[in-house]
Amino acid sequence: MRKICVYLEFLTEAHKAQIRDTAEALGFVPCFFDLDQFEEAKACLQDCEILYAHSPDLLREAPASLNWYCCSYAGVDPYCKDPSVFANPGCLLTNSNCYGVTIAEHVVMVVLMLLRKLPEYLEMARDRVWGPETPVRSIRDNRFTILGTGDIGGNIAQRLQGMGAAQIIGLNRSGRAAGDAFHQVLPIQRLDEVLPQTENLIMALPRTAETDRILNRARISLLPRGACVVNVGRGTAIEQEPLIEALNAGALSGAALDVKDPEPLPPDHPLWSAKNLILTPHVSGNMTLGYTCDLNVEMFCADLKNYARGLPLVQRVDRTRGY
Repeated sequence: MRKICVYLEFLTEAHKAQIRDTAEALGFVPCFFDLDQFEEAKACLQDCEILYAHSPDLLREAPASLNWYCCSYAGVDPYCKDPSVFANPGCLLTNSNCYGVTIAEHVVMVVLMLLRKLPEYLEMARDRVWGPETPVRSIRDNRFTILGTGDIGGNIAQRLQGMGAAQIIGLNRSGRAAGDAFHQVLPIQRLDEVLPQTENLIMALPRTAETDRILNRARISLLPRGACVVNVGRGTAIEQEPLIEALNAGALSGAALDVKDPEPLPPDHPLWSAKNLILTPHVSGNMTLGYTCDLNVEMFCADLKNYARGLPLVQRVDRTRGY
């Protein structure tokens, strides 16, 4: 009997049936556990060759016979920076690149909020002031730079293109083209060259040694006055103190951070009081959108077929690179 341990909170009965039908047709038996069944999942895992979950703690309990860990999250930095989490050094790791739609919609929402000065209007409303009109900008005819051109960055670019963005530049590790939605794709090494022409910087990067504090004090100073910054990747990608200073001084017209460092953000952290800053508690890409959950399961089932047939896994992560 080839067993799969499934330890997830978002599965519907339809999702379980989809996994069960796919697994049984391939000679596997899936065992389902909710997040309040850790000990039960741990016991089952000892006889499983596949784990579908998002739990470093459960993975640490896996035997060396575990061959594949399918992480239902996109971010896999906890597994890449700590190899000891795998009892089997050769264990395959995949992630779920299913968040492009929901994160792209979040980005469009906060970009429009920033360009149309909604934080200022909300402050007026809190003060019960019928404030004067203030000049706004549009996505149309605006310039955007997107750090990260994968599933998330590509979905963001598609939506911005559809709303008439004048220029969308993508930056990635290789500089290779990444779809028709980008007007230009450059290697990340050219970031300093691009920032002075960046009206809106959108960050959708995984956490690696190269991306930590990639937007540091020096690079924040390269952004033109009035630029906006949006981060939906990892909080560690931004040096937060100079970002706060730039916002409070009016050097930047606004920012939207779905990710911070640390998380949760302490109540006394200065980010809470920074000017024209939209803070959301790491919710742009969670499992609250039904489509995201459906796609997550579809991707697992597709790679389960590949695994059973000895084919490469589409969502496989290179643990040395971190994505």
